[in-house]
Amino acid sequence: MPSDPILNEAETALRRVFGHEGFRGRQAEIIAHVLRGGSGLVLMPTGGGKSLCYQVPALCLDGLTVVVSPLIALMEDQVAALRQQGVVAAALHSELDEEGRRNIRRDMASERLRLLYVSPERLVMDGTLEALSNQPLAMFAVDEAHCVSQWGHHFRPEYRALTCLAERFPRTPRLALTATADARTVDDIRAQLSLDDAPVFRGGFDRPNILIRAAPREAERKQLLSFIRRAGDGTGAGIIYCATRRKTEDTAEWLRTQGMDAMHYHAGMEAADKRAAHHRFARGDAVVMAATIAFGMGIDRPDVRWVAHTDLPRSAESWYQEIGRAGRDGLPAQALLLFGAGDIALARHRIGESPATDEQKFIEMKRLDAMVAVAESATCRRRALLRCFGEDLEADCGHCDVCQNPPKLFDGTVAAQKLISAVLRTGQRFGLGHIIDVLRGKMTDKVAQFEHDKLPTFGVGKDLPEAAWRGVARQLVSKGALDVLVENHNELVPTEAARAILKGQEQVMLRAEVMERTTPAPRGAAATPAPGSDDPLFAALREWRREQARAQGLPAYVIFQDKTLAEIAFRRPMSMESLADVPGVGASKLEKYGPAVLAVLRENSG
Repeated sequence: MPSDPILNEAETALRRVFGHEGFRGRQAEIIAHVLRGGSGLVLMPTGGGKSLCYQVPALCLDGLTVVVSPLIALMEDQVAALRQQGVVAAALHSELDEEGRRNIRRDMASERLRLLYVSPERLVMDGTLEALSNQPLAMFAVDEAHCVSQWGHHFRPEYRALTCLAERFPRTPRLALTATADARTVDDIRAQLSLDDAPVFRGGFDRPNILIRAAPREAERKQLLSFIRRAGDGTGAGIIYCATRRKTEDTAEWLRTQGMDAMHYHAGMEAADKRAAHHRFARGDAVVMAATIAFGMGIDRPDVRWVAHTDLPRSAESWYQEIGRAGRDGLPAQALLLFGAGDIALARHRIGESPATDEQKFIEMKRLDAMVAVAESATCRRRALLRCFGEDLEADCGHCDVCQNPPKLFDGTVAAQKLISAVLRTGQRFGLGHIIDVLRGKMTDKVAQFEHDKLPTFGVGKDLPEAAWRGVARQLVSKGALDVLVENHNELVPTEAARAILKGQEQVMLRAEVMERTTPAPRGAAATPAPGSDDPLFAALREWRREQARAQGLPAYVIFQDKTLAEIAFRRPMSMESLADVPGVGASKLEKYGPAVLAVLRENSG
């Protein structure tokens, strides 16, 4: 875009404080809009640089920038990072002691404070609003803005109170920011924050550095272990999302038996244990976190190298948000989704039985169907995912499992008819295991008890192995032709959609991979290398950083990100001036760490 005079100071701040030579994507456009006093909504993928859209204006505008953030851990990490860059910032939350609150009030009174991070609950307290009313304000930034919307995937009722900002501070710009929001969520955010007349800045949602995969859950632990060994080399962290609290604990325990440094995290843990687990993960160790979705929004760590899901997420929004916690530094990362027919049926039943309105149930069901379509996609998986956000790639991505190992499709109409017929003839009161026994002509006690060996369907499916029949059933459930009565021993029942299949009025194309017991690794799916992981100088810089982080009680990435250390190791600067040219080395960090970094380079040169 053409040079904008109002951006001169912003570009200077970007170089001096953050060590970057230029803005990315729509950052410059958004920052110029804010500097002119404008409000707006920013939709930008995780790792896309949303924070700079309000942090840079905060350094250029007169007055205090107030950042609304949902989690204490997230606020604390962001404040720590800003302080490392020489920015006066603070976080106001319920765990702050009286001395901490007094220091914030003092810095506000002296107008030294540039950014104040605050939880929505703390912000709307009368005392906080009153204090801000007497304070020169630059802007409000509402981070994780999807929490405002009842349609958002992490709706937080306390965010609704933020409607007061437009009423009490009508002249103060408001910038809402989120990584994921569909059209309905966007409309709701704009309505709740009085941004109906403000522009929406949409960045591309694509995260091309993340290799995405999905596979039927057949031998979960074997599949997980294979994925972890492919995706990481021990220098980065990973997250495994599980559907239940018990499963997080069992998974972490099992991983430890495999020699991995693993922890678990869920909402049922004691507050102190949750803080300790989050603290340990954030500090930069190469740990694996098995967690429910309660672990997520507070993750600001850039070097998570992989994310795995052992159960189907409830929407494409949720999945995108969760896998987006990998590769925030822009370096190679991987994501794996394992799912089964039971996941789909259970999710549908939970929506149907929820106390939500019919409208909300309809919307949630559509979101689930979109997620199922992504999971079962036989064409570019990334294109299927991005279409959920109204974005379409011009060509297949070439960086997902489907592109790297295109599945073969076969006409599965006859197989589908056999399975549906077996379900009907056995009385629609048995689970998949028994149905498969009937199809394959297996004489079990249950088959004999109910005389199902006398049915016309007995033995008609001997041509397919058990794993293949499970795949046929899963795909029929995903297509909505079969339902699973999860509340009644997982009985299979045909739906209205099965009628056209039985009559031969609808062709059923199935993925040929149902003929295999396990899903092979895509071609070229080698381990994701950490940047410079084979370079002893990079390793030495990481060790120096680890010691610095431990001494200061900070996450390692707050000192320098892996991407910056890898660039230093590659360039091998021998002076403060050349070190200052490395992206990510701002003036404050150069002064604080420059001599020590140069010493590491000298000690490990040659």
